[in-house]
Amino acid sequence: MSVEDLPRKEVNVLKGHEGAVLAARFNGDGNYCLSCGKDRTIRLWNPHRGIHIKTYKSHGREVRDVHVTPDNSKLCSCGGDRQIFYWDVATGRVIRKFRGHDGEVNGVKFNEYSSVVVSAGYDQSLRAWDCRSHSTEPIQIIDTFADSVMSICLTKTEIIGGSVDGTVRTFDIRIGREISDNLGQPVNCVSMSNDGNCILAGCLDSTLRLLDRSTGELLQEYKGHTNKSYKLDCCLTNTDAHVTGGSEDGYIYFWDLVDASVVSRFRAHTSVVTSVSYHPKENCMVTSSVDGTIRVWKT
Repeated sequence: MSVEDLPRKEVNVLKGHEGAVLAARFNGDGNYCLSCGKDRTIRLWNPHRGIHIKTYKSHGREVRDVHVTPDNSKLCSCGGDRQIFYWDVATGRVIRKFRGHDGEVNGVKFNEYSSVVVSAGYDQSLRAWDCRSHSTEPIQIIDTFADSVMSICLTKTEIIGGSVDGTVRTFDIRIGREISDNLGQPVNCVSMSNDGNCILAGCLDSTLRLLDRSTGELLQEYKGHTNKSYKLDCCLTNTDAHVTGGSEDGYIYFWDLVDASVVSRFRAHTSVVTSVSYHPKENCMVTSSVDGTIRVWKT
């Protein structure tokens, strides 16, 4: 994928949130996106046509993260009210609320089968919740972190968490093994390469770090952006050729995966860019910001 193919032309601005947008995420096929924010709502959009479809309201405080199942039928969300909500997408109804975290919840993800939700909390724990049972107790609690857990990603058999304690920890659920990679800087975002071989970790020293998943080796560091105080997302493009992330000055950065050079940067928002989400197949991305907007970019 050449630098010319990177999305940096604004095609739509999605407006509707009152206050900072904390995350925006494409769904599995990239036809829709979900956003959440300080106004306690989750919103469903068609970003390609710039249309707002539905608003989900039930959280008592800001919503920090949202994730939708591959079949688009359910979503999960979390935030400042310490709860994980499990929603029916079509009706907008909350099917279940999972309570148990002792603090705000920073991240949520469904497992591959959409049967379990995993949450990451300020209470230094990861918790797994069974969507099919009527129990509100977690089916697993991982509390080996020494500080707030900010971000999670899941594979078929593993839970990967990034924490303010400076570690990225991988838990193999089948054999009950934990591997910890200490980056020495607070980690506020973890995401996986599309080939599953690497983990990208966003750290609060304004550096993104690429780790080899099998060895934990630090493969590369990406710098130039500013990230010292906010939770900012980062990810790889869908070809794994470039790394992208937001900056606290409103810029979006693209780095070459291999040599870590900045191949593109542009002013995307008037304030902190909280989230970037790359389309699974096309050269398209959505970004969200403290400025209250979500922006859709294409080539």
